[in-house]
Amino acid sequence: MVAGASSCYASPLCDWLVGACMSTGGDRLLQSDTKTSRRSTLLTKSKCSSSYTNGSAGLVSNCNNNALSSLFFESNNNTHFNRKQRRLNQASSFGQVTLEMEEKEAIVKKKPPLESRRVVVTGMGVETPLGHDPHTFYDNLLQGISGISPIENFDCSAFPTRIAGEIKTFSTEGLVAPKLSKRMDKFMLYLLTAGKKALADGGVTEDVMAEFDKSKCGVLIGSAMGGMKVFYDALEALKISYKKMNPFCVPFATTNMGSAMLAIDLGWMGPNYSISTACATGNFCILSAANHIIRGEADVMLCGGSDSVIIPIGLGGFVACRALSENNDDPTKASRPWDSNRDGFVMGEGAGVLLLEELEHAKKRGATIYAEFLGGSFTSDAYHITEPHPDGAGVILCIEKALAHAGISKEDINYINAHATSTPAGDLKEYQALAHCFGQNPELRINSTKSMIGHLLGASGAVEAVATIQAIKTGWVHPNVNLENPDKAVDTKLLVGLKKERLDIKAALSNSFGFGGHNSSIIFAPYK
Repeated sequence: MVAGASSCYASPLCDWLVGACMSTGGDRLLQSDTKTSRRSTLLTKSKCSSSYTNGSAGLVSNCNNNALSSLFFESNNNTHFNRKQRRLNQASSFGQVTLEMEEKEAIVKKKPPLESRRVVVTGMGVETPLGHDPHTFYDNLLQGISGISPIENFDCSAFPTRIAGEIKTFSTEGLVAPKLSKRMDKFMLYLLTAGKKALADGGVTEDVMAEFDKSKCGVLIGSAMGGMKVFYDALEALKISYKKMNPFCVPFATTNMGSAMLAIDLGWMGPNYSISTACATGNFCILSAANHIIRGEADVMLCGGSDSVIIPIGLGGFVACRALSENNDDPTKASRPWDSNRDGFVMGEGAGVLLLEELEHAKKRGATIYAEFLGGSFTSDAYHITEPHPDGAGVILCIEKALAHAGISKEDINYINAHATSTPAGDLKEYQALAHCFGQNPELRINSTKSMIGHLLGASGAVEAVATIQAIKTGWVHPNVNLENPDKAVDTKLLVGLKKERLDIKAALSNSFGFGGHNSSIIFAPYK
């Protein structure tokens, strides 16, 4: 409303107030109920004018001097609008609103459709048990080196599982301020360092960054577990006194704060949040970030996932779920997707971050393009907290929707980086869904990165996306280590063997699934 309006009655809001009063028998209520009259007075003062709250009586005075004023404040006056006039006024008001809505709809219909915007990968960053940059990480995968080892971070001798994909050496030097490094949870530190490494890998120097439109640059990096160590430490401190608690324990425990801190550091003002969908988190973040670019809401996005819960409460929680391998005597053999001797997954930690850009934006700055993001999909099993759907319906639907979103056929997919965690039920259900969708393709090769690094929880999808893009770049797919006695229910013709294999990838699909029935599939291809 405009404060200088000559008549409050002329405004649509006051018209509505008139109609509301009359339709509920306002005459009788106002004449007989002084409480309602006072309430109506307050309503008029608060609703008729925002300027009233600012100490200005201009608009309220206008209301008091017109017909609406007589309705609310002169309830004993016998001169009221006749019913016919009220109906005419209401009809006029609603007619005006309808006309305005029709005009707005016409404007929306005339809006031109968004131009087709392509999304490409121009940078990658990782923190993993097998390396802290994409090249070292993937080279170790191709050699079949395992990052699974005994846990050193704490004494786990009392646990039935004492192994993990633990990062043994890690440095934030030059990337995170020392004061923050001491206070932050590792999931945030992994996220920040991987994010900045992705920028460096993409050639985004300070000079290049200065040319970016910061309002079109966003960060979407999620976590399944968040700052569990920070939260656990806060609980331990609380046993002594709340005064002993870290003042940053709340913000540094939340899953969104990693993305927020990175955006604050970079000054990026575009889409900034996190998604938490258990072990499907990384894929959810990548697809959502790509969609922001496709819709024109961003030109540049840092996206992925990060997790670090190899601590007593994290290990104990998954032990209680009976989900972990107990092959402590031979850690490198513990994670064995599709092998008949698999006995559960192996926990890992780390982060994976992709730098996604709109194609023309990347070309304009002369960026190196590693691959193109074609599309993806999310679905829900809507079946069980931890168990996959028996007939794989959710996974199959997710794959079909991802293909449709990418605009390609199932024959175009000849490489799949599977979720395959090394659990008895999960591996088979995913394999059956993949065989159902792609089993007739003689070129198809399937592998699981988790056979060498374990399950990085919310970071797994993002780290595996890096492995998928590296496969596209190098033309080599890494082996499935420990696949020595394949499950009888799988056809090894579709699975990569114990050695790396050469493959000219047409299009690659990467799956990630999470507790709660969250399914995700994303598709990359060589940029052409």
